[in-house]
Amino acid sequence: MMTSTPPNPTVSTAAQFNLRYIWLISLVAAMGGLLFGYDWVVIGGAKPFFEPFFGISKDVISNGASRILTDGGLSGWVNSCALLGCLVGALGVGGLSDRLGRKRLLILAALLFAASSVLTGWAWSFTAFVCWRVLGGVAIGMASGLSPIYIAEVAPAHLRGRLVAINQFTIVIGVLAAQVVNWLIARRVPDDATATLIRGSWNGQFGWRWMFTAVAAPSLLFFVGSMLIPESPRWLVKNGRADRARGILARIGGDAFAGAEVADIQNTIAAEEVRHVRFGDLLAPRMLKILFVGVTLAVLQQWSGINVIFNYAEEIFRTAGYNVSSILFNIVITGVVNLLFTLIAIQTVDRFGRRILMLVGCAGIALFHALIGVCFQLHLKGLIVVVPVLATIACYAFSLAPVTWVLIAEIFPNRIRGAAVSVAVSALWVACFLLTYTFPLLNGWLGPAKTFWLYAAICAAGFVFILRRVPETKGKTLEQIERELVD
Repeated sequence: MMTSTPPNPTVSTAAQFNLRYIWLISLVAAMGGLLFGYDWVVIGGAKPFFEPFFGISKDVISNGASRILTDGGLSGWVNSCALLGCLVGALGVGGLSDRLGRKRLLILAALLFAASSVLTGWAWSFTAFVCWRVLGGVAIGMASGLSPIYIAEVAPAHLRGRLVAINQFTIVIGVLAAQVVNWLIARRVPDDATATLIRGSWNGQFGWRWMFTAVAAPSLLFFVGSMLIPESPRWLVKNGRADRARGILARIGGDAFAGAEVADIQNTIAAEEVRHVRFGDLLAPRMLKILFVGVTLAVLQQWSGINVIFNYAEEIFRTAGYNVSSILFNIVITGVVNLLFTLIAIQTVDRFGRRILMLVGCAGIALFHALIGVCFQLHLKGLIVVVPVLATIACYAFSLAPVTWVLIAEIFPNRIRGAAVSVAVSALWVACFLLTYTFPLLNGWLGPAKTFWLYAAICAAGFVFILRRVPETKGKTLEQIERELVD
């Protein structure tokens, strides 16, 4: 059974932490986020080129004029098929990482990123393209759960929020990099280009391929880095390798810190259950309560509606009266705002705490979603629409985007962290699919104004949930958090 032995805060605070080493291994793990962000967004820029290549978009003559006709079913499938892989990766990584270790799965994710990027880029049939996109989705699903877990398990308590938020920062860098590449390539194509012209161009034959293949280089760097970083010390203790864990923790914070941490980790793990992880354990009443919090936060991050802005930015800005070139530029601006406000989260998450950022963010998103709805209701155009869109992204970037990952990585007990995070992240990807799939339906049924008001209501409900159910975890060790939530 778990004991309630308190940690030794004196040892932890007195330790001389090896900050260079801590940041180095955390940044290596966070490279999974960089690849996740780029691979997730790059398909939007490649879409105008690979669709004519695979015959998804074709020229048709109507009233003597040529226009591009796109097969909506195929287009929707090819742009969302990676979500299937994301779900598979997220579900599979939990039990496997608890059994095989965090490091081995990070290495596997890096290899999948590298392989899928090249194979997707140089696929010559639609079926092959979809298969390799699904494989890339598996890598995304794995990285989305693994990177935060690993960072949380190697980071000292006073730095953990900032370091786990770094993973979101690298995701944002990857997103922005893809947006810039998309803009630089797509802006070279005339607005009136036909599908035939695009298919015969260099972009239509090869340019989009290099957009995917570019991920291979950082993937290999991620692979090499993952080979060199240590295994998670908490996983090692859980699997009866306390001596190895003590050596890694000593390098992080010194011998006294290592001894205190190992003892504290051992106190939270029942000896007879060290090597056994069962998904059924998550259904125990005390665990189910924590799992409910993690899953709800994961779903809220998606159902806040922010990914509608990212995924349908072109449609939103077109409705606001912008032309193609201005739309692409505005999309890049959304990426810059996302990046800047993620930096604010990194600087404040360990200073102000998790709850305050989440509460302010939820309130802000609800407010600005409501204002976006008003803009659509009144048929406003131009900058007055762009401002609340950017404000919504800013609120999301310093709250739900990074802090959700921090909390999911922190709140679950050591023994079942991999399995529990797997369930929460899987719920996140299911919620992402439902959000993306239902937006066009809601938009057609309710109209854009009422759709954004619905998202505002969800964020308001999320504010109440966080206020009542989400604990503050700032400055506490993972073992302290476990005792407070489980006992």
